Amino acid sequence: MLQEPIEVYRSRRFADCAERAFMLTAVGIASDLTHEPEGYVALWVEHAQLESASAHLARYGEENRPLPPPPPPPQLHEHAWLGALTYAAVLLGVAVFVSHGLVRLDAFEAGVLDAEQVRHGQWWRAWTALTLHFDLAHLTANLGAGIWFGWIAGRLLGAGVAWALALSGAAVANLTEALLAEPGYRSAGASTAVFSVLGMTAAYAWRERYSPSQRWALRWAPLVAGVVLLGWTGTAGEHTDVFAHLAGFACGALIGVLAALEPVRAVLARVPQWLAGLAAVGSVVAAWSVALYS
Repeated sequence: MLQEPIEVYRSRRFADCAERAFMLTAVGIASDLTHEPEGYVALWVEHAQLESASAHLARYGEENRPLPPPPPPPQLHEHAWLGALTYAAVLLGVAVFVSHGLVRLDAFEAGVLDAEQVRHGQWWRAWTALTLHFDLAHLTANLGAGIWFGWIAGRLLGAGVAWALALSGAAVANLTEALLAEPGYRSAGASTAVFSVLGMTAAYAWRERYSPSQRWALRWAPLVAGVVLLGWTGTAGEHTDVFAHLAGFACGALIGVLAALEPVRAVLARVPQWLAGLAAVGSVVAAWSVALYS
């Protein structure tokens, strides 16, 4: 029996008080439980141990707070496959036209990312170079990765918006690379766009569902997964342009973070997907028109 009991906790649930009494016993604080007339169960300790018991109970309460409910699942868009299909059609179409000389025999030279030419004002190469590839293996790899990552991005943001944003990120990455590279630097390939899509998707998923109350592993999982995929697929292989992949991922991630902001999401939600998709394809067509006929 306690000599100078003082109440430190009460609850209508006996289990709540019993758990706390067990915890206090484990740390060497004697306690007692009583059933009160009002229907409560009270937890008592010695008056001399009130301060220590209160501190332990407060810590116990903090450590055992119920987790907040998880954020609602993201609203997924239908027809994400349309964006992936359009991406594949553009790459294959350009490959056929360029390889068979159906537009100009020097079409590849007119569209490849040439750092020196970009610095002299040929900005359109940042777009046209995304549709060019050095060989079939190069094209096939970018087709597979782009279709897969693009489908995921289309589910999150909608096919048109996802590709319009990712293409903008890839073009900015190409322009940045051209301005920083050596004068003789040349590059081509959709991999910059592929990693722009990946970075955008990872960052958007991270920020859209970010909650400080979540466990850190859940909060950071999308972004960590994106970085792992970048390291796994974007830094190995012969003739891999690591800087282009990193730049594409970084620009895409920045766009993804901005797109996840509530005001921006509200604006993007009002943009028709077909219009955003048309703008993405139109930017490539416009760039090629300037490249071929300027």
